[in-house]
Amino acid sequence: MADNLLDKASILLTPTAYDNGSMLSIKPTDGDGDFTFSRNGNASRVNSSGIIVTEGANLPRINYENGCGSWLLEDESTNLIPYSEDFSQWTLGGDTTIESGYLAPDGTNNAYKISGTNSNIKLSGNGVLGTSQRTIFARTVNGTGTAKLLTHRNNTNNLFSITEQWQRLEVNSTTVSTSDSVFFGIDFRGGSLSQIILWGANATNDQNYATSYIPTSGASSTRLRDLATGSGNSTLINSTEGVLYAEIAALANSVPTQRLALSSGNNTNRIYLQFSTTLNRIFVSVVSSSSIVVEIGHTLSNITNFNKIAVKYKQDDFALWINGVEVATDTSGATPLGLSELAFDDGNGSLPFYGKTKALAVFPYLTDAELQSLTTI
Repeated sequence: MADNLLDKASILLTPTAYDNGSMLSIKPTDGDGDFTFSRNGNASRVNSSGIIVTEGANLPRINYENGCGSWLLEDESTNLIPYSEDFSQWTLGGDTTIESGYLAPDGTNNAYKISGTNSNIKLSGNGVLGTSQRTIFARTVNGTGTAKLLTHRNNTNNLFSITEQWQRLEVNSTTVSTSDSVFFGIDFRGGSLSQIILWGANATNDQNYATSYIPTSGASSTRLRDLATGSGNSTLINSTEGVLYAEIAALANSVPTQRLALSSGNNTNRIYLQFSTTLNRIFVSVVSSSSIVVEIGHTLSNITNFNKIAVKYKQDDFALWINGVEVATDTSGATPLGLSELAFDDGNGSLPFYGKTKALAVFPYLTDAELQSLTTI
C-alpha cells in the first residue's frame, strides 16, 4: 500500500544510485519541482524530469549503502591529514615497509600494502593535533585478523577485525597514551596482522561525526557545505491540510538544530521538522501568521538510523507519525497561510538540513490508516 501512496504525492523526491551516476525520481514533471544543489559557490539544478542533467562539482552526492541510495548533505569540513593516500610521505617505524599499487575503494591503484611486526606507520604534527574524528579504509591481503588502527596501541577503542573486504573504520573522542598529535595508520604492536592494505585517511575537528572522505595531496583540504534549496509552488502545496513526509537519518545522535520545512518562503507561515540538539530528538513546529500554534516532538532510540516521519496538518488536527506509530498529536491550532515552498532549511534560508535523505514528499490529507502504511518500516 505504501508504494501506491507515493503516487498521491504532489511533490516527491527520491534518490537512487547506480554504477555510472545518479538519478532522482521527482514530481511534478512540469518544472515546478526543481531543486538546486550548491557547493563551492556554484549551483547545479536538478530538473523535474528526474535526471541530474548538470555535470560538475555541485551535483548532489548520493550515499549508497545496503542496496539503497540517499542524498548526503553535510556541513563544511576540513581533512587535516596532508597526505590522505600517499603513505610514502608518512613516517615508518622499526621494520615497517610499504608497497604501492594496490586497488583502492575508488577504483584507482592508490592503496598501499603496509607490512611490519613491531612498529607502525604514522603521521604527526600540527595538522592532526588533537583531532577527534579519525577514519581510514582498510582490508587484509588475505584472510582475517585484528589490527590497531588510527591511534596508539595502548588505546582501548582502536582494535578492529579486518577482512578481505574494504571497510571504513573510525574512532572518535581520540585519547592516546603518547601524543594525540599522532595519527597511526596502523600500530603493529597490537593486533594479529603483520600486513594490511590502507587507503583514505581522514581526520577532522569541526564536526561531531565522521564526515565523508575528503582526499588530500600535500595539504589539508576543505569541502564546503552542501545545500539544497527551492521546490514547489502554491498550486502544489495545500495550506489547509496535508502531510509533510521524510525518510531521513541524522549524521550523529546529537546535532546542531537543522530543519526541513514547508513554508510561505519566510518564517511567517511554516511547518518544520527538525533534528533537535537534544539527544535523538525529533521536533515539529507549526507557525501561522507569525504565531507558534503547535509544538510536538518525540525521542527515538537512534536518529542516525533511517526513520520514516510524517507530519499531518489540518485545522485543530495535527499529528506526528514515526515508523508506523502515531507518537504525538495536537487538537488545537490554525494552519499556516500561503504555503508555497519545500526546502532543506527552516523556510527562511537558515538552519540547513544535514543528513541522509531517502525520500522527501508533500501529500494531500491522508487517513490514519494511510499514514500508518506510509511510515511503517
